[in-house]
Amino acid sequence: MSPETVANLLKEIERKDLSTAAHTWRVVLYARALCEAFGVDHDTIALVTQGAALHDVGKLDVPDEILQKPDRLTPDEFEIIKIHPVTGYARMIDLDIEEEPILNLVRYHHERWDGLGYPFKLKGEDIPVGARFFAVIDSFDAMTSIRPYRREIGEGAAERALQEIEAGSGNRYAPEAAELFVKLFRTGGLDHILHYFNDVSPVPEFHTAQMAQLDKIAKRKTAG
Repeated sequence: MSPETVANLLKEIERKDLSTAAHTWRVVLYARALCEAFGVDHDTIALVTQGAALHDVGKLDVPDEILQKPDRLTPDEFEIIKIHPVTGYARMIDLDIEEEPILNLVRYHHERWDGLGYPFKLKGEDIPVGARFFAVIDSFDAMTSIRPYRREIGEGAAERALQEIEAGSGNRYAPEAAELFVKLFRTGGLDHILHYFNDVSPVPEFHTAQMAQLDKIAKRKTAG
């Protein structure tokens, strides 16, 4: 997928949901850090980065009154929200996106290790590995960021989120994903992300950094 396509989709998502920019930066950086910890190759990291950035593209099809609702969603409203991985995947297919790291994050990021996720109720190792790890990342960010239904998060949010992830290991989250994320954060490998890319501080435009990253990868290929 071209950087321009990523940038244009992100602008659409940000217009739909004004809280998206900082969230996008954080989940991208968390995903990149986990990939690097696993020794993933640069080309795959670039694809994972794109998938992380676009994981919620299906929310473009969710009505504003549901997406921005300041109160708890009704069961019917939540059923509409639960369709966004499917509509996001459909958008990727319409754009002729074929790279699995991108498609897997868009389609499966709300599946759970115990099979109680959505929309497909995949379980355990049936969930692609990238989506298993991204489920932890997305949950952590949801618990540590401002949302329409939660304007204050308070001090200690990160530690409380880590404790919830540990409690969910083996049921909600893949054990290896929960363990690595918690370890990286508690040893200082991730805490700077939440510090610098938060819901108060301004964030740079994502596509600028994305372009720079892809340029670096291209230069490495040429040099090799």
